[in-house]
Amino acid sequence: MPAPASSRDVFVTGGTGFLGSRLIRALLARKHRVRGLVREASAARLPAGAEPVVGDALHGLSYATRVAPADTLVHLVGVSHPSPAKAEEFLRVDLASVAAAVPVALTAGIRHFVYVSVAQPAPVMQAYVAARTRAESIIRESGVPCTMLRPWYVVGPGHWWPLALLPAYWMGELLPGTRASARRLGMVSVQQMVRALVHAVEQPAVGVRVLEVPQIRNSPA
Repeated sequence: MPAPASSRDVFVTGGTGFLGSRLIRALLARKHRVRGLVREASAARLPAGAEPVVGDALHGLSYATRVAPADTLVHLVGVSHPSPAKAEEFLRVDLASVAAAVPVALTAGIRHFVYVSVAQPAPVMQAYVAARTRAESIIRESGVPCTMLRPWYVVGPGHWWPLALLPAYWMGELLPGTRASARRLGMVSVQQMVRALVHAVEQPAVGVRVLEVPQIRNSPA
């Protein structure tokens, strides 16, 4: 990926997680300024070089005054290892954290909101998809220019089990009746996700931009 024309001030929620920690390191390596929202107990886990902001992702007032002068907010908060048994948590954490972050973004003058959603429609994980779909609507309705990334499975260290499904995906992509679904619900690597997120940060959307699995896989390197 070519060097960015200018550095950005990026505020990341969920910055100590599987995806967030890798994204922050990539942004710092490209000379962007990064702050990450953390709980006090996890502040030390934020990648070196990023400024920790202690707060609660479910309560916007706990961090609202620390977002500016960021121009970009990347929202990565969510329940780890989603499963159908966590339907209530998707509402209490995934959806509630977006509902808290959007007013903060508006108040802080954020010019680009980047959100990792989920591939949709999907035949499984209905509660998870519903929570993320509603979160997308909240962001859209705010009027803040936004990029929605819609992965299904993100594969990487500690998250290798979906590779067992590859033969089913290959078969699905061969059949005309299932090809579109197999591609929309396909896997992406954590490296592809980070690359797509960095590109989204460096090339802000005008209005609403949605990146499905094929676009995530083919994001500029």
